[in-house]
Amino acid sequence: MYKIPVSILVIIYTIDLQVLLLERADHPGYWQSVTGSQDPDETLYQTALREVFEETGINAANYALTDWQIENQYEIYEEWRWRYAPGVRFNTEHVFGLCLPNMMPIRIADREHLNAIWLPWQEAAEKVFSSSNAEAILKLSAHQQSNLNSC
Repeated sequence: MYKIPVSILVIIYTIDLQVLLLERADHPGYWQSVTGSQDPDETLYQTALREVFEETGINAANYALTDWQIENQYEIYEEWRWRYAPGVRFNTEHVFGLCLPNMMPIRIADREHLNAIWLPWQEAAEKVFSSSNAEAILKLSAHQQSNLNSC
């Protein structure tokens, strides 16, 4: 079954703007926030909840998970296009934020990730391989200031 070319990106961060990054198992050295494709008959919010739990063990329903109303369209990396129907070249990504009261232990999905780290938001933005991921992290400080009660 092919992936749907609609996905979520969830920036997981703490009140003091520490950001969680995961290292991809299929591409060591590629760090990212939680990402994942939408399943059929699933809302974007449900996709975000599912992916956060699958990739970190965190139940995002217990914290402030918000849709940032940011939508990115990008060309799917050539090495991952085989996951999509023939001829599909672009993905639409929807950005969410998950604010946690503090850094938490993470249970990574071994087949998806090698490591997890918490970094200050500026360092996290420099470390991720995806430009849309970096842009979302860079918006974190302004987003957090305008939503002080989101945690």
